[in-house]
Amino acid sequence: MSEQLGVGEWREGAGRGDLVLLDGFHALKHALRFGADVRAVVADDPDAVRALAEQLAPDVAVEVGRLVRPAELRALLTRVHPTGVAALAVRPDREQGRARLERLPRSAPVVVLDNPRNLGNVGAVVRLAAGFGATGVVTRGDLDPWHPNVVRAGAGLHYATTVDRVEIDTLPAGPLYALDPEGEDIRALTLPDDALLAFGSERHGISPELRERADHLVSLPMRPQVSSYNLATSVAMTLFHWGGPHPG
Repeated sequence: MSEQLGVGEWREGAGRGDLVLLDGFHALKHALRFGADVRAVVADDPDAVRALAEQLAPDVAVEVGRLVRPAELRALLTRVHPTGVAALAVRPDREQGRARLERLPRSAPVVVLDNPRNLGNVGAVVRLAAGFGATGVVTRGDLDPWHPNVVRAGAGLHYATTVDRVEIDTLPAGPLYALDPEGEDIRALTLPDDALLAFGSERHGISPELRERADHLVSLPMRPQVSSYNLATSVAMTLFHWGGPHPG
């Protein structure tokens, strides 16, 4: 039987700035699939987690089985995921991620979130970006895109793309297409692979400084008297218009 992981050992790891909490089986599954360095996996019932891995993710089942250790999750976490498992993984190297964002030519756009406020929405955008094969997601403002609630909402797919926080003067290179109600209808445009696709908050939209920096203002089709789309919905519509991952 695997050795029990102690509360102190877990909390020491969780308090390190270079480790990321993976909350739930799907976050663990995706992190492992995309090369995360997972340092600890804990579960109330390790055998149940091994069975779940065999059922839902046989490609990583061996690794899950090797890593998972018993622990009382309620003593380690403020909220226990329904799948009954949590993990700690090393946060990707920021300089390497920055190099990927800057590398040209790019085969897929970078999503720019301008002062987002909702942690769950940012996680949903990361999940979309990973699914569409976007180069990355970068945020401006004080929200941490690696906050545990963002990683939870992103289902661990931070490891499938590049996620970072930037300032306006450190945006990656590329033409900036900012979503704005006064912009040109997106249906009349072709979005290039090296584009930066910028989205403002639902309440305030794009900030004046990013709007001024934009090369193109772009609008999504919307009937009159509807105020806005959800952030993740806007990103999904725009990435779908761009075209999605190239056939392998």
